[in-house]
This record gives sequence, C-alpha cells and structure tokens, in this order.
Amino acid sequence: MNSKTLYFSPDNIEEESLAMLEHLPGARHRRTSKYDPKKSALLILDMQSYFLEPASHAFIPSAAAIVPRLKALAQSYYSRNLPVIFTQHLNTLQDAGSMASWWKDLIRIDNPQSAIIPDFDFSNRYVLRKSQYDAFYRTHLEDILHKKGVSQVVVSGVMTHLCCETTARSAFVRGFEVFFIVDGTATYNEEHHLAALLNLSHGFATPILAAEIQDVLLEQLEN
Repeated sequence: MNSKTLYFSPDNIEEESLAMLEHLPGARHRRTSKYDPKKSALLILDMQSYFLEPASHAFIPSAAAIVPRLKALAQSYYSRNLPVIFTQHLNTLQDAGSMASWWKDLIRIDNPQSAIIPDFDFSNRYVLRKSQYDAFYRTHLEDILHKKGVSQVVVSGVMTHLCCETTARSAFVRGFEVFFIVDGTATYNEEHHLAALLNLSHGFATPILAAEIQDVLLEQLEN
C-alpha cells in the first residue's frame, strides 16, 4: 500500500465520497439522531500548513480538496452565529508523550508550518491548542461546548484516522452526538480514510456529506 495517495481531488471528491458511503453497509440507517444545526458545533481539526503544504514531509495530498467545503461550512456557521472551533496541534517535549517516540517529530509553535492555513477566517473564533490526537485531552473543549449548549459535534479536518477519529470517539464517550464529514476529512490514503469511516459508523458517529449539512442549514434559514 502506497503510504500517500491522491484519492480526493476537486474533480472527483463528490463522486468518491458518495462511493465511500456505499461501503458503509447500514450506517446510514442506524442513525439515532437527526443533525440539528442549533445544537451543534463545527470542529475543524489541524488544518495547518504542516499538513497542507506540499513541501512538508507530513503533506496530505487529498487535503486541498476538502478546503473549499470546510470554508463554506464555516461561513454558513458564522452567518448563523453557530460555534466553529479550530484546533491547532502543537507539541513540546513535556506534553508530546508517546507521540514523540512514535513520530520522531514534533510540531513546535516556532515552526512556521504550525500555523492554520490562511484560507480560513478564524479571527475572533475559538482556536484550541492541543497536544494529542484527542482534541478533548487536557483542553477546555468540553467546557466550551457545554457553555454553548452544544449536544452535537460535526467533525472535520485532518487526519481522518488519527486526530479526527480519536476526537470523534472521545466526543461520543462524553455524550455528544457525532457527525463525521466524509468529504470534509482527509488523510494519507483512501485505505485509512475508509477504515476510519467503517469503524466510526459502526459504533461512534454518523457519516455525513458537507452538502447534507449545508442543505439543513439552508432549510432552517428559509423557515
């Protein structure tokens, strides 16, 4: 298996994400809850240059294809005064834990590639620094969500099978209803992406398309 592949591109992401949903038998019918924007927060995980710049050793080839979808979703949330929370993965030797020995590399705050890509307008928005895959681990994320009256989280960003999947599982354990954007997450290859979707849809999260979220947001606006 090639460690990195371009499985999402601007030209194929719609078709590919629909095909992925077909590989999740029964997942679309096991929904125990309905997506409700007014109860939700949009989590955009680790959209940093470290993962999106081609020159970086951690570059995710498919990540660029999800950016327009996430920008549009964020804007829809902003315009409705719904919470959008960005995470920024940063490490020191003191807080890296097992990640330091596993990856042999840390995303330090003084690394220019640690910044969230400028495509996103995150001025006056929550930018939550985290040191592990799990965005809830030793952060104020749960408190922020509860203070906002949030009971549903919409998970997006990178990497699908690491930070996104771990955060989705952690949200489920904490009692949040989790919606996981098939075409709003990306990782190094399709195999890892599909594996995460299969596992999450079985016991942790509802797979959903960015367009489905936008449709509900538009419907509520019209009503």
